[in-house]
This record gives sequence, structure tokens and C-alpha cells, in this order.
Amino acid sequence: HAAGARYFFPEATTVLDIGGQDSKAIAMNPAGKVVKFEMNDRCAAGTGKFLEIMAKSLGFTLEQFAAEAFEAGKDIQINSMCTVFAESEVTSLVARGEDRRNIALGLHKSVVRRAAGMLRRVSSDGPVVFSGGVAKNRCMLKLMEETLQQPILKAEDPQMTGALGAALLAAASA
Repeated sequence: HAAGARYFFPEATTVLDIGGQDSKAIAMNPAGKVVKFEMNDRCAAGTGKFLEIMAKSLGFTLEQFAAEAFEAGKDIQINSMCTVFAESEVTSLVARGEDRRNIALGLHKSVVRRAAGMLRRVSSDGPVVFSGGVAKNRCMLKLMEETLQQPILKAEDPQMTGALGAALLAAASA
């Protein structure tokens, strides 16, 4: 992921990769070498799968999920990050009559808080590249920029950044 991010953005110092099954925060030195790495791989919380399940529990497609979150009138705090508990919390909120768009925004923000925490633990400054399929979610990108108070870099096909980096490293060692 670091090699792929640096290919597209040579100035990058940090990578946030949120894919379907895990999320990673990677800090690089000025030469692009990984110096610190953190990975969430214990559960689906904070991953694309989490967002997919939450979208479905609200009756949205994945594409609608981000768009509806943009239309939210207020932010609803989601306390559970475990997918099973969060789904139960979402069901309760819907049953109480909460607007599904507000819940969608709260879910997006819960993932952003978790990802921003990982980023802060590995690096606190410099340009950040957002990779992985979740980087295609416009709401996640906007909220991440607001939370980190800086623009976030993203390749045109962010889900391919890690694969490109692996290919570049393999070609360099051949």
C-alpha cells in the first residue's frame, strides 16, 4: 500500500487503507519506507464490510448509503462498533423513528473516528493517501478531510493501490 500510494503521490507520508475486511494506517519516512503500521483485523468494525452490513440494515444500497448520509439533518452517535451490536443499535434507532439518513451519518462518523485514531497513532502530520474500496465513498472522504483538517489524496481507482504497490515491489526485486 505504501509503494502504491507513493507511486501516485510521491509527497505522501501516510496511508489509510480501508478495505472490505480490514483497515490499515501506515506511516512512511521521506524515502517511502514504512516506519509504523497499525491494522484492525480483529473484526469487521471499521471496514467496508461493516459499512455494507449497516447500509443493508437501513435498507440502502452501498451507493445510496453515502448519498443519504450527506442529506442528514443531524448526527446520531452510534456507540457500538461491533457489527452485531451496531446492527442491533441501528434496528432500535429505526424502531424509535429516527431518520435513517441521520443514522447513516452516525455510522460513517463512527468509522471515521476509528480510522482517524489509527492514523494519529502512526503519524500526526503530512499528506495522507486514502486507499481501498471505502475510499470511493464520498461521505467517508469528506468526513475524513473534516476530521483530519486537511485534504486527503485518493487515486482514481483507490481499491487498486495495494495491488499496484505489490506489482511495483515484485518488479523491483526481479
